[in-house]
Amino acid sequence: MSSDSYTVTGPDGSSVDLPQVQGTMGPPAVDVRKLYANTGGFTFDPGFTSTCSCESGITFIDGEKGQLLYRGYRADELAQKSNYMEVCYLLLNGELPTQSEYEEFNDAIRMHTMLNESLKRFFTGFHYDAHPMAMLSSIVSGLSAFYHDTTNTADPEHRKIFARRMIAKIPTIAAAAYKYSIGQPMVYPKNDLDYSSNFLHMMFAVPAEDYEVDPVAAEALDVLLILHADHEQNASTSTVRLAGSTGCNPYAAISSGIAALWGPAHGGANEAVLKQLSAIGSADNVDKYIAKAKDKNDPFRLMGFGHRVYKNFDPRATVIREHCHKVLKAYGGDTDGMLELAMKLEEIALKDEYFVERKLYPNVDFYSGIIYKAIGIPTNMFTPMFAIGRTVGWVAHYLEMISDPGLRIGRPRQIYTGATERPYSDITGR
Repeated sequence: MSSDSYTVTGPDGSSVDLPQVQGTMGPPAVDVRKLYANTGGFTFDPGFTSTCSCESGITFIDGEKGQLLYRGYRADELAQKSNYMEVCYLLLNGELPTQSEYEEFNDAIRMHTMLNESLKRFFTGFHYDAHPMAMLSSIVSGLSAFYHDTTNTADPEHRKIFARRMIAKIPTIAAAAYKYSIGQPMVYPKNDLDYSSNFLHMMFAVPAEDYEVDPVAAEALDVLLILHADHEQNASTSTVRLAGSTGCNPYAAISSGIAALWGPAHGGANEAVLKQLSAIGSADNVDKYIAKAKDKNDPFRLMGFGHRVYKNFDPRATVIREHCHKVLKAYGGDTDGMLELAMKLEEIALKDEYFVERKLYPNVDFYSGIIYKAIGIPTNMFTPMFAIGRTVGWVAHYLEMISDPGLRIGRPRQIYTGATERPYSDITGR
């Protein structure tokens, strides 16, 4: 291997030089685009754990250092000093906004918060106990039928309108899905409220009485949205990019990301954490479940610990942990023992040799579910909450991809393991 290329030698002794690609941060990559043309072979990487699918200037993760950067800014620092609307502007535009840019962007988002009245009828087509993620992905896909006149992806102005419209409407859709599931009327957005407060108002207000948003809940929600805003080329973001590479309607591409996020191994993890804490029941049962987690013959898996990317402490978890304590204090403490249980699990995981050796530290999902539960968000809404925060990341990656002049449709290869070619046999002779 030279300083700027890698040499691959085939079984027949032939070799090919593959150039090295180096970003501004992170490890180098091998450009294998010409591998097949020169050798007749492909790379094999199940799960794409060693494959770079694109070049991107949006988010950087260093799993060894526990580092997460949005456009070069530490995500945990943004969560402590900024707000979600500023972070949205940053992810979309590459820089933090000036005061005038922030006001223009914030006003533009507020202009798009309402849904077309015809869209409200879509909700009535769902059974009352449908999962909110089913409604969320369907309604977002349905936006493509209402806004097809401003989705010329070659037009920068259309792309900007799509981005702002999508970020503005996702909380309205999510709150409407919740309201429908409990038989309450949809609450219209109030554009005098900030983004997080507006969502809480749409979730919990009713026409029969006044509702005042709790600033502690709104602040905690804003922090969670920031920390969920983007996470590099994860499963849902990669899905948005893959779908978007076909040239499909951009709302359909975002809908595909919502569907990917639904899985318990991805966005559904915080919902799974809370269900698991409920199953454990009390701190007295922790040792029993820790033993189950260590037993390789036991299918039990401790949710909320470890991360596929982070090999150290999840930088987002520290910030969320602080807000978890703040929210529980404001809401009367740990009334059901959930935090005590979570603290004991964390204490064991940080000291137990089994967890320390495997670096199974608490991740972002560990505390976020407890916060959601404390401020009144039902368990089946946890993944839609993740989707609200992540929408700006999906949109930013979609815009980056669709404006790339070198864009090509995504088309992974495979290792075929089926039957070789064989003749057809008539049904009477089988």
